[in-house]
Amino acid sequence: MRRLAWAAALLPALALGAAACGSSGGAKSAPAPAAPSPPATSSPAPAGQPPAVSAAGGTTVAVHDSKLGTILTDGQGRTVYLFEKDGPSMSACDGTCAVAWPPLTTTGTPQAGSGVSAADLGTVTRADHSIEVTYHGHPLYYFAGDHAPGDTNGEGSNAFGAGWYVLGPNGGKIDNS
Repeated sequence: MRRLAWAAALLPALALGAAACGSSGGAKSAPAPAAPSPPATSSPAPAGQPPAVSAAGGTTVAVHDSKLGTILTDGQGRTVYLFEKDGPSMSACDGTCAVAWPPLTTTGTPQAGSGVSAADLGTVTRADHSIEVTYHGHPLYYFAGDHAPGDTNGEGSNAFGAGWYVLGPNGGKIDNS
């Protein structure tokens, strides 16, 4: 009986929360692809994509084999991308862009995983003051349409004014589109 009373009290709150989340102020847009469930970390996560945090506290960047060849990933094997509109060590993706292409952020010094040169890792401060990981000066992003480690669904996309590409361990784009 107690469970039924608890559930009855919770139902209106859930309905109110769902209605508030569903409100878009009258603007209609296509829904963004659902982002993959990220691993639990102690750092806050922009756009539902927290970094892969190593024991040292910084996000890990590694190299993994994929159907596109050897590519850059985070520590859990999730593909990271470069955005051709970015400048040297400067992100040009924020707002709606960062929802579809969440930045790979860190709360510490980025860590070089297997196959990655630590000297080529860096960071850039984003407009929202979060710290984005860079490789060879390219800010790194996830793609919200990738749902599992190894997915490369964003490869060759053209969105938000420029192309999106997977990176090789040399820091160059892999163009298999």
